[in-house]
Amino acid sequence: MSGFKLQRLGIVMEPEPGNPQEVEGILNPAAVRGPDGDLYLFPRLVAKGNYSRIGIARVRFNPAGDPAGVERLGIALEPEADYERRPNGGGGCEDPRITFVEPLQRYIMTYTAFSSQGPRIALASSEDLFHWQRLGLATFGRYQGIEIGDVDDKDASIFPVAIPNPSGQPELAMLHRPLFPGTRPEETACHPATREVDLDRESIWISYCPMALDGPEPCRLGEFASHHRLATPVSPWERLKIGGGTPPIRTRHGQWLIVYHGVGEIGEPGNDGYQLCYSAGLMVLSKEHPQVIRYRSAEPVLTPALPQERHGTVANVVFPTGIDRRGDLGLPGRLDIYYGMADKRIGVARLDLPDFVPPKGVADPPQGKV
Repeated sequence: MSGFKLQRLGIVMEPEPGNPQEVEGILNPAAVRGPDGDLYLFPRLVAKGNYSRIGIARVRFNPAGDPAGVERLGIALEPEADYERRPNGGGGCEDPRITFVEPLQRYIMTYTAFSSQGPRIALASSEDLFHWQRLGLATFGRYQGIEIGDVDDKDASIFPVAIPNPSGQPELAMLHRPLFPGTRPEETACHPATREVDLDRESIWISYCPMALDGPEPCRLGEFASHHRLATPVSPWERLKIGGGTPPIRTRHGQWLIVYHGVGEIGEPGNDGYQLCYSAGLMVLSKEHPQVIRYRSAEPVLTPALPQERHGTVANVVFPTGIDRRGDLGLPGRLDIYYGMADKRIGVARLDLPDFVPPKGVADPPQGKV
């Protein structure tokens, strides 16, 4: 097998009829195995007025071992903190990713907190997935004069083990995507087909943070700093924007794998005829130094094709956020990818890892031109 292919397995969650908490959609879930070995999804539940909560559901599997539905278990987080609420009564806890962080022996959730200040990355911790403690907003150090903490930020996820920072010290590493002014797809769509990319402001970044492993607050996190540009838009299908997707997971080859999202266009840019299209791509990062990309797919591994992916709250969207290694089936090379479908439903696709990582993939252009 020479590359990475995803096979759709079906829809696992849709808005529940008559449920006001889901009337505007159920989407973009975290996926994580609990202490009991069961798989849990943490979907974004959208009520009227784009009021978002984070739910919790247990995944049910069919006799073949494929995801076949869920058992809803309630709410994990809803807007309560000031940084999650807006003055008009709105608010948002959105698009979570969850990682069991081995040095902390806790689950860490990264999610988008949406207040009047805009979207920011927030964190919460849990020992059992059912009881969550807010850790507050992530804080960031400056980077070459850029005040990262003052701009919108999304699509964050955490590595499960300590990662060497650029100085070689093991720290907690986060992937995230600051949304600097002018870098949203609605804005970059107005640019010509070949355009200059601002390498600092249009990238997925990796940042590092020291961990407190003992003391009265064992989950206290410091400032994320030692920033490194990981990836910028490169291929035509992602020329408007890229962002993080599933949390990093170690492959059987020992390297780190993420399924990310990219935004391109359907139709011609610069006029009323174009539409944005969210697709999924794949990156493999170095085992020792994950700020180094070993492989990046030139073409998307999943793009909107089904009616449920093309029509919904936002048209033409597949948005990967959850990943589950199928070691329970004795298949560590099989990964289930959970993704939002047109911001309305949740689908799942299977990724069978090839026998070897393809030796060559696209890389970021050195001059920032796409």
